[in-house]
Amino acid sequence: MDAFILLGSFLLLIVLRMPVAYALGLSALAGAWWIDIPFSALMIQVAAGVNKFALLAIPFFVLAGAIMAEGGMSRRLVAFAGVLVGFVRGGLSLVNVVASTFFGAISGSAVADTASVGSVMIPEMVKKGYPRDYCTAVTVSGSVQALLTPPSHNSVLYSLAAGGTVSIASLFIAGIGPGLLLTAVMMGLCLLFAKKRNYPKGEVIPLRQALKICVEALWGLATMGIILGGILSGVFTATESAAIAVVWSFFVTMCIYRDYKWRDLPKLMHRTVRTLSIVMVLIAFAGAFGYIMTLMQIPSKITTAFLTLSDNRYVILMAINFMLLLLGTLMDMAPLILILTPILLPVILNLGIDPVHFGMIMLVNLGIGLITPPVGAVLFVGSAVGKVSIETTVKALLPFYVALFMVLMAVTYIPAISLWLPSVVL
Repeated sequence: MDAFILLGSFLLLIVLRMPVAYALGLSALAGAWWIDIPFSALMIQVAAGVNKFALLAIPFFVLAGAIMAEGGMSRRLVAFAGVLVGFVRGGLSLVNVVASTFFGAISGSAVADTASVGSVMIPEMVKKGYPRDYCTAVTVSGSVQALLTPPSHNSVLYSLAAGGTVSIASLFIAGIGPGLLLTAVMMGLCLLFAKKRNYPKGEVIPLRQALKICVEALWGLATMGIILGGILSGVFTATESAAIAVVWSFFVTMCIYRDYKWRDLPKLMHRTVRTLSIVMVLIAFAGAFGYIMTLMQIPSKITTAFLTLSDNRYVILMAINFMLLLLGTLMDMAPLILILTPILLPVILNLGIDPVHFGMIMLVNLGIGLITPPVGAVLFVGSAVGKVSIETTVKALLPFYVALFMVLMAVTYIPAISLWLPSVVL
């Protein structure tokens, strides 16, 4: 009955189209009332949910990505990717995927990746004769890797939802393998389509122009080196690296590229703060929701249910995958990470699965949910940028869904994809 009151009230509020953050808060209040917990204890958990130093990484990384996105970085990354792969048949689709990989490693956001790279690449691809729905599908599916590679905001959320038992640095490094695998699979699929549909070949960029493009792009790409290099060398923490990334991105955008106007900075800051306020409210109420779940012993009951389902870890992992894929299509990624991590972490620990590995499994699953209807935020952004209907985009995405599912299976059942690099580097 306890679980019914907590989870039932939450689902009811979601069905009534209440924002997820407020649904979490109100259902936590209902649960506290049911088990007779003082509301003051719940408010302490709300405050404790956001009173964490590691949380500062999120606003800094979001701000750094926003500065780079609006400061001309996406255009330069597209040009740089064109130097690397634009000369082959179907080269522009490869440029799209590679540019998403580079920009995702700077922004850490699939939505920002889709909006920035898509606004440059989709019109250019359409002009060269690529179908608009295919261009949109490539952009949307390629942006999923931004959720895996550092500085992924969702890796920070997973670390916090796991109670700080999983280091952000480990998650950052672990995400590189799955991210590169996803990029390679997407590029292979694009090459297959290019050959089958006879998409145009790109032009080889002259050496002098290519060198100029590379130099301009390297200023922004240095952000990746600063973030990863600083963390791995121990010079600064993930949170400190986020603050340094903001300073560096500001310097590159305003002093090197000079494409952004000083008068537009207040608007950028306002948009960033508005986005972050939603995230912080969500984290605060998720902390209270998780507290009530723990008191009701819901995680332990779910652990027992999964372990009675089968004694085979591979079967249980498949069941968890299908559950995550289904929920990822119905709810946004951040609240699912905050809600499900405390529930599923005891299950995977009982199975002997590394929590870093499970973090990658969860991110890939929920990343697929972001490009799947009915609640796919990245899908909606991509369709808006590409000026294509949701239905048309989803139809074009069908082969990409298959490729992404293959990546998910590889990440799930080959732990070395996620764990080899952290074991070597850290």
